[in-house]
Amino acid sequence: MTLRHATLVTLLAAAFGANAALAQSCPANGTSLTYPVTKKTAQIDDYHGTTVADPYRWLEDANSAETKEWVTAQNQVTQAYLAQIPQRAAIRERLTKLWNYERFSVPGKEGGRYFYTRNDGLQNQSVLFTQKSLGDSPRVLLDPNSLAADGTIALAGIEVSPDGKLLAYSTAASGSDWNEIKVRDIETGKDLEDHVKFVKFSNTAWTKDGKGFFYSRYDEPKEATKLADVNYFQKLYFHRIGTPQSADTLVYDRADQKEWGFGGQTTDDGRYLIITTTKGTAPKYRVSYKDLSKPDSKVIDLVDNFDAGYTFIDNVGSVFYFSTDRNAPKKRIVAIDVSKPAESNWKEVVAENADTLAGADIINNQLVLEYLKDARSVVRVHDLKGKAVREIALPGIGSVGGLSGKRGESETFYSFTGFTTPTTIYRLNLKTGQSTVFRQPKVDFNPLDYETRQQFYTSRDGTRVPMFIVSKKGLKMDGSNPTYLYGYGGFNISMTPSFSPANLAWMEMGGVYVVANLRGGGEYGEAWHQAGTKLQKQNVFDDFIGAAEWLVANKVTSPKKLAIGGGSNGGLLVGAAMTQRPELFGAAIPAVGVMDMLRFHKFTIGWAWTSDYGSSENPDEFKALVKYSPLHNLKAGTCYPATMVTTADHDDRVVPAHSFKYAAAAQAAQGGAAPILIRIDTKAGHGAGKPTTKQIEEVADRWGFLARELKVGEGEKAVGGSN
Repeated sequence: MTLRHATLVTLLAAAFGANAALAQSCPANGTSLTYPVTKKTAQIDDYHGTTVADPYRWLEDANSAETKEWVTAQNQVTQAYLAQIPQRAAIRERLTKLWNYERFSVPGKEGGRYFYTRNDGLQNQSVLFTQKSLGDSPRVLLDPNSLAADGTIALAGIEVSPDGKLLAYSTAASGSDWNEIKVRDIETGKDLEDHVKFVKFSNTAWTKDGKGFFYSRYDEPKEATKLADVNYFQKLYFHRIGTPQSADTLVYDRADQKEWGFGGQTTDDGRYLIITTTKGTAPKYRVSYKDLSKPDSKVIDLVDNFDAGYTFIDNVGSVFYFSTDRNAPKKRIVAIDVSKPAESNWKEVVAENADTLAGADIINNQLVLEYLKDARSVVRVHDLKGKAVREIALPGIGSVGGLSGKRGESETFYSFTGFTTPTTIYRLNLKTGQSTVFRQPKVDFNPLDYETRQQFYTSRDGTRVPMFIVSKKGLKMDGSNPTYLYGYGGFNISMTPSFSPANLAWMEMGGVYVVANLRGGGEYGEAWHQAGTKLQKQNVFDDFIGAAEWLVANKVTSPKKLAIGGGSNGGLLVGAAMTQRPELFGAAIPAVGVMDMLRFHKFTIGWAWTSDYGSSENPDEFKALVKYSPLHNLKAGTCYPATMVTTADHDDRVVPAHSFKYAAAAQAAQGGAAPILIRIDTKAGHGAGKPTTKQIEEVADRWGFLARELKVGEGEKAVGGSN
């Protein structure tokens, strides 16, 4: 061991000394498993004078025969283990029944037509429908299920031309972030010859005349390594209908800024192209525009730095409306006249208030604003001068989606959902403020059997943090309830109430479902987000651990009955929590997690996350990262909770190497008999567009795993409908 390696060991031992004591007294319960032998190499990296071993580096090569053999062997162990769980088949059967309900998206309107998706229940992918009026019979416009027999080609985005004649639709295969765009004639239902490829992290924006659209793309990737290679130098293009992609016009790029990304948006009046420039995932943008009424107009910078977030809402002539957190962490609405764009001329239309502004649009010549009040939706309407008009009555505590439209229209649609409220679609008349049900699903359960309560607790540093606790009514507070604590805590993303047949099945089994609204998210604005980033990332883990401690202290559950889960950044959360406090949890399910915090920026779009995480290339940020990086904080001989890591072979957002390396290291470190498994899905990605069949299989395995490890339903009915 070198001196510098010893320095790292000392550093980690000081940060997580509690784990060393735990390693000495591992209870020998559960069933010991024999794992595939995972080769270790002598790979050592030097970070600012500190050496760090990376013995499983070889698993980063997903295409190697050696890695593929390892994946096959690990899946065999996992599937053999899951096959022995007696409740698993019944759980899958119940999930299939619960999932089998009609689901709709929020309708959009373009060119006098309505467009929305519908899933009849168990279809792998939702089907796109159109109708000319709400009284007409809907017509199938695009069925993604016909694109792949196994349902692994998903509809990733749609945009209808302003005249309602053409549909630009993007598809994603096997869960990849790479998209292809095609164009369909809406009247005939036939595709045109247009085919645009190499698209990633892009929308489509039609010109007013419907002759073409703007989109964002990268240079053509190498086919063999496109799921892992880093993504730099995004460019904004214009595609003219009826021409090959090779003839597309480059509209905007920055050859001197490899990390900048560009999103194009056209105004409803067709005059302007709005270009929002991003740098990583930080909600701080540059905004530019191009006057499309002038053929040779140049791109003009309106906000030329990354000082704050700016989301374009709509324009009235030369006056642009934005929601922004510039001098307002919880956001406000401002109007900027591009003929006199200096900030001193900006007009505040709606001031920042105690609630967080989550969405805005101009419909019926009014501002329709969605706010988050303690992580639940509130909708308010203001006139264009900022005067409050009314608050829209919502059905209860939950989350709103949609609320988009055009300035001259008086109707809009929105979705409303809660933990025990299946997503219902409403039509809103903005002249009267009245909502009527447009589509309401029927799910095989009685919502009156369940209750949702919001609980505030105190985190380690005294911060007040909310969480939602959902369960069957009459919950006994005796510490015996199997509980699934879910969190995310990052990238300004808010965790709000939503319905899930998966979570309903868990509660039917007698489980408690808990969502903690951690710092790093967007529930309380940009200050809340920043409090969980970079050198303050430990706050997120403290918040999550604080939620677990509250649940145990108040006898909702006990450590042996408490499981934690989360995906992506939430997978990192679970990995960090279980390495910092392994004795607090009975089981852990980190999904598609960012587990190697020293190398995440070297794959696909990982470099963009440095705005939240920092980078190991920065000495101070390295010190923070190495203290919590899940991969680097596993201690040999520690008694870790039962763990099932989940990932997928086509995940090109968080490459599966994170989960591969973490699972291998955790299996080697485990000092007790609790299983450390990894479930590696095939023809699947980070999660978006996953077929219904694959979703049900994954959830059945998750709840089956927890049923066994937390001893769910012993002595009582474990699986089935509401009583």
